[in-house]
Amino acid sequence: MHGLTLSTTSVLARKWRPKTFAQLAGQEHVVRALSNALTQNRLHHAYLFTGTRGVGKTTIARIFAKSLNCLTGITATPCGECSACTEIDNGRFVDLIELDAASNTQVDNMRELLESALYAPSNARFKVYIIDEVHMLSKSAFNAMLKTLEEPPGHVKFILATTDPQKIPVTVLSRCLQFNLKQLPPALIAARLQYVLEQEQIPFEAAAVNLVARAAQGSMRDALSLMDQSIAFSAGKVEETVVRTMLGAIDQGYLFDLLMALQEQNGAKLLQIADNMVARSVAFGAALQELAILLHRVALAQTVPQAIDVDEPERIRLLELAQAFSMEETQLLYQIAIYGRDEIELAPDEYAGFTMTLLRMLAFAPSRNIQKAAPAKPVFAAQQDAIAVTAAEKNVSANKPEHTPVRQVSSGAAINSSPLDSEISQGKLLDWGVLLAKLNVQGMAQQLAKHCVLQSLADEKITLCLSQEHKHLHNNRSAIEKLQAALGEYFARPIKLNIVLGNAEIATPALIEHQDKQHKQQQASSSIELDTFVSDARAELDASLIIDSIKPV
Repeated sequence: MHGLTLSTTSVLARKWRPKTFAQLAGQEHVVRALSNALTQNRLHHAYLFTGTRGVGKTTIARIFAKSLNCLTGITATPCGECSACTEIDNGRFVDLIELDAASNTQVDNMRELLESALYAPSNARFKVYIIDEVHMLSKSAFNAMLKTLEEPPGHVKFILATTDPQKIPVTVLSRCLQFNLKQLPPALIAARLQYVLEQEQIPFEAAAVNLVARAAQGSMRDALSLMDQSIAFSAGKVEETVVRTMLGAIDQGYLFDLLMALQEQNGAKLLQIADNMVARSVAFGAALQELAILLHRVALAQTVPQAIDVDEPERIRLLELAQAFSMEETQLLYQIAIYGRDEIELAPDEYAGFTMTLLRMLAFAPSRNIQKAAPAKPVFAAQQDAIAVTAAEKNVSANKPEHTPVRQVSSGAAINSSPLDSEISQGKLLDWGVLLAKLNVQGMAQQLAKHCVLQSLADEKITLCLSQEHKHLHNNRSAIEKLQAALGEYFARPIKLNIVLGNAEIATPALIEHQDKQHKQQQASSSIELDTFVSDARAELDASLIIDSIKPV
């Protein structure tokens, strides 16, 4: 994702390297197993830690060495203050031998190390050997190690670390307890980075921290190294624009605009955005990768909305995209983005590969132009009568479509009178939520409408009030024009649509829909929690209920 060269261990990575198991971010499964072994004094003679770079292999090995040799005794919580703990932290403990197998591959190096293992520790409980990148050893060096692993001295512990366990002989693997360290999720890395920056009293923007966390690709060490560089680039303040430039990351605005254009099936707009990206020298391979990441987040928002953090700067736009696309569309677009990224090197040039991928997305998108059947003899005033609660309902002709009147939920002002709404002027209000359900409108235009309430209706002019929280939709001319066209189609005459910004607490259809979903979710959760069978199962099996898995039906 980024083309920067990272130092082996940055300033922040050295300073904030965890010194106890409790300070580790992630890898709980490994910490739990090692802590239990230490507490119960069930120790093995050889351990193998596997995982990608920067996930904590060497750090855990050093903490484990302190746990074995702390002067308070074998413990999962070394004191950090005794001579053994402080010397290990400072790299001066004579009975902790660290070997980089990448630069000591030969059998002679291994024989020399193993010969020293025969001697008792100088001033410790165990002599601990940490061999990093162990897969780099030669075959003869592995054979020499195998003899010691088969019959190890009681005072020796081996901790092997590797990024490529497939290259380690099975005979060696079978004599080690193996632990696979996982790549760290971006959210966990971002939380750790924010903590470090707060402790260092360095101002930062959350969006910049999230960029660094994603760019680290699961490595905490890389994240801290990138943060060091970000601080230098930003002159002491970690800012999103500077970090994005440093990483060569894609402006997320382009990606959101691309998805909106795809949702609108606007090929000309897609190419215009691609041309703008050319002018900004955007790398199209990276753009497709970032587009796939964004689509993954959209899919998360569709299936598990709570997975999108409430502090996520792009939360609102993500949730809007989640509603604008179906789950099937999101999955299809994700697959096309992934294949496009893999094939871009085969394209005549990056621009052709990128735009061809966008056009493929457009070609495979389901048609959104299916028109609803027009109501019989549609007349603007008659349609108003049909969806209003008025005393004149009995006078609506039989060939007009029937609508069920519902209560007004808008907090907007009373609708102005006009020659076209004589019955409504008697004090009855039009229900915007009911009308919206009958309009032929989808995508971003539908999202715009859902976040509005009806403010006034007079002389073929409709004024909607848009909540301040979604004011960015006010600038979407395409969505406004589509909503205006849908209103004109429904009332069978030209309609002028005006949208103003208003109170964020107004009861929009979107808010009512959200509250209804929450109510149904609460009812479903309560029903499950109170179910006798579930209660008996929890008691019998000592099980816990995963609330997030409960879905209303």
